[in-house]
Amino acid sequence: MHVDTHQSLKDRQQRDIAYEEIPASTGKVVIGLQVTGLSYREFIQDVLRVAQQRKPAYACFANVHMLVEAAHDKTFASLVNKATWVTPDGVPLLWALRAFHGMRQERITGLDVLPTLLQEAAQTQLPVYIYGSTTEVLRRCKAFCAENYPGLRLVGMHSPPFRPLSDQEETHVINDITSSGAALVFVALGCPKQEKWMAALSDRIPAVLLGIGGALPVLVGEQKRAPRWMQKHGLEWLFRFAQEPRRLLGRYVSTNLWFIYYFFRQLIRQGILPRS
Repeated sequence: MHVDTHQSLKDRQQRDIAYEEIPASTGKVVIGLQVTGLSYREFIQDVLRVAQQRKPAYACFANVHMLVEAAHDKTFASLVNKATWVTPDGVPLLWALRAFHGMRQERITGLDVLPTLLQEAAQTQLPVYIYGSTTEVLRRCKAFCAENYPGLRLVGMHSPPFRPLSDQEETHVINDITSSGAALVFVALGCPKQEKWMAALSDRIPAVLLGIGGALPVLVGEQKRAPRWMQKHGLEWLFRFAQEPRRLLGRYVSTNLWFIYYFFRQLIRQGILPRS
């Protein structure tokens, strides 16, 4: 897939004008990312309004992995910060918002937003498109939606290859999504691939793009989600680790250590902690 991560100033100004109807969020900086300050319900209402207007927009659900990726890659950080919404997906972001800004914020996760918006879309007849994941997961997702969200207009699904798309293939995907009339596009490519994809193509797709990562297997019951008490206390990562220890061990050790480093560095830079 060809991804152009550079956006001209003119394009950015036009995008800002297009979003005049969206209330300015009380975005707060957490380790280089501007995290949107909205309640869960306000976020859902914002997304639905923009989707109904068929305006190009995209949402990033930020967790520790995304924060560390952004801290290590300023180009990636810029792509995320150009999103219409950057919500706190991980509990550590809630801790950081409170520590850095004295701000109490609701958690807004892709895992929660996906079923909420599917239900809202079914009730309001907003067309939905799903891009990403595997063919088998999409097949199960289609059956799950038909059973659990009667009336949902699931107008398209596509599982892309793992290799980069050619320009021709990319154009075909864009045309398929736009011609479907989709108002909500759930993008399940994983971080940072989905954020780069949304940033590069958002202006060419008149819909709200939402980077939901691995939410689809959880939705259809292929993977279990952590119990509510673990979610509340920031232990969802531990539950996932217990399910896939070999795959996640290296990533979790690295990202968690980097997050701790950047967390305390920001505390010191803001004068919340003394330098010595």
